[in-house]
Amino acid sequence: MKPVIQPVLVVFTILVGLVVDRHGGAWGQPLVSLWVWLLFGLLIVQAAGLRLRLTACLLIATAGEVLLSLVWGLYDYRLGNLPLFVPPGHVLLYWLGLQWAGRLPGRVMALTPWLALMAVSALAVAGIDWMGPALVAVFLVCVWWGPSPRLYITMFLLSLGMELWGTWLGNWSWRAALPWLGWPVANPPLAAGAFYCVLDLLSESVRRRKACHAT
Repeated sequence: MKPVIQPVLVVFTILVGLVVDRHGGAWGQPLVSLWVWLLFGLLIVQAAGLRLRLTACLLIATAGEVLLSLVWGLYDYRLGNLPLFVPPGHVLLYWLGLQWAGRLPGRVMALTPWLALMAVSALAVAGIDWMGPALVAVFLVCVWWGPSPRLYITMFLLSLGMELWGTWLGNWSWRAALPWLGWPVANPPLAAGAFYCVLDLLSESVRRRKACHAT
């Protein structure tokens, strides 16, 4: 039987779901949240081998959103809340990265870290984004010394695409100044995908710990 959740469905959900959230009126966000949670539930049933990893991703992503958005105030969603579709949406994007990590051309894999470093450095020198160097440093450490460099680069690119789409539509926006430090921040930071590298490391750590306890 062909799996219900396919990469094209996840891409469609992210692209169209953000449009519906932004322009769908009072019912837009609730409908998108219902749809994304439905896909998450189907994905958990479908991807039995990834179930623990994806569940850990959901919990960690939820905690990260609360900390980064609601507590730290690094970015704001358009209604000042944490949309219910966001945590499972992170899981869908993470799953998409797992599916595509082995498919991107080798040249893309080789060039992305260096292009990211150059772009972030240029923005920092121009005084546009001082948080970028810290984020790209995390990204490069993960790529060069982490266990899944292809996944990190894939997630970096997917996250960048989603960030550009979501901020352009106005679903969320990053603060112009980093809370507590006052550093300038781009909207969005080009290296925001570094958060997904950390998300994968934490999710995989939880999976391995549970597997060790099970044996």
